[in-house]
Amino acid sequence: MNTTLTTLLEQKGGGTIYTIPSTVTVAEAVLAMNTHKIGSVLVMHDLQLAGIFTERDVLRRVVGANLDPKLTPITKVMTAQVLTVAPTVTVQEVMDIFTEKRCRHLPVMQAGRLVGVISIGDVSRWVANIHRAEAESLRQYIAGGLST
Repeated sequence: MNTTLTTLLEQKGGGTIYTIPSTVTVAEAVLAMNTHKIGSVLVMHDLQLAGIFTERDVLRRVVGANLDPKLTPITKVMTAQVLTVAPTVTVQEVMDIFTEKRCRHLPVMQAGRLVGVISIGDVSRWVANIHRAEAESLRQYIAGGLST
């Protein structure tokens, strides 16, 4: 669990970071999330991270507040105080943040620049793969397939 986010971001591949400009409406943001099959988008003002907008925001801040998504600016309902992490943060530290802060997505920033997004799904997949590899190694060891 001491693996850094750099490794997870490399394994995640693609390097695609889905962002939207701070000038869009909620409806436009939701369309982008649905199109890309993602649970959040980062809201950018020029090249600066202005906020994050998530599925939870749609439910609580838009639907729950009975706002019209076509008329509501994203800046009115996004989370503006975004918690970010560095690529040097470990998987265990990110798991602790997800648990303590009850969030599911964290922008990864390096030297003030957005370099990726890590999600609870990314971490879950990584942990499952590690456990699968360990289980296979143990099976091979027990079956005599590995030398000591």
